[in-house]
Amino acid sequence: MQLSAASLLPVNATFAGLLVALLLAAAAAAAFFHLSPDAVRTHRARQILLAGARGALQLAVVSVVIVWVVRSLAATAAFLTLMLLVAVRTAGRRITRDGTWWTTALPLAAGVLPVMVALLATGLIPLDGIVLIPITGILTGGALSATVLAGRRALDELRLRHGEVESGLALGLTERDARLEIARPAASEALIPGLDQTRTVGLVTLPGAFVGMLLGGADPLAAGAVQLFVLVALMAVQAVAVALTIELVARGRLHASTHTSDRP
Repeated sequence: MQLSAASLLPVNATFAGLLVALLLAAAAAAAFFHLSPDAVRTHRARQILLAGARGALQLAVVSVVIVWVVRSLAATAAFLTLMLLVAVRTAGRRITRDGTWWTTALPLAAGVLPVMVALLATGLIPLDGIVLIPITGILTGGALSATVLAGRRALDELRLRHGEVESGLALGLTERDARLEIARPAASEALIPGLDQTRTVGLVTLPGAFVGMLLGGADPLAAGAVQLFVLVALMAVQAVAVALTIELVARGRLHASTHTSDRP
């Protein structure tokens, strides 16, 4: 039996009202429990409200634009390039405010591009915008999250344990190796969300690709196989992104400024 997306979650006035209520609840919880990195209680709450409004606006625009974009490979390539550029700026500015933020292009691109090339070269996906855009988006989003977590954890650890880095240098370690010994264990925790998602899939979560294929009438085994591939590909992308982010930090190519903003 095939179901439509509308039957799963109808878009109507009730949907809009509940969406607004949930957004306000999230902001209220952040404000009430002081879930903010600074002394201003409303800092994170304001970010939540702005993120919700921005997400709604962006999805509305993309929903219109993507219908035209997928008709042309050139337009698809331009859209994918824009996705990567936005991811680089978001990840970079989330990690640091100085001029090294652009180096996050390396872990993001090195994680996503080889997987997409392999998918196209093996013929597993067609050279079609309607397929390329969502898959690239999923992988880029995973790489972005892992890069941000790894970069922030690595830099925070180096700042807090600066004396241990100095001790390593005194023992004869190179600056890269001394920084790597401190940053790597903490930054590798960026892989935990992806690991947990894969380990609990089907038991705790039913990800979008799986549910979407089932709603479209696909065979459950085929839907499961596709979702498994997406999760494994995400782990590969995130592992590469985290490894390269740690290397950039260890080599001093990506470093914290005197003032690091919590906003992208």
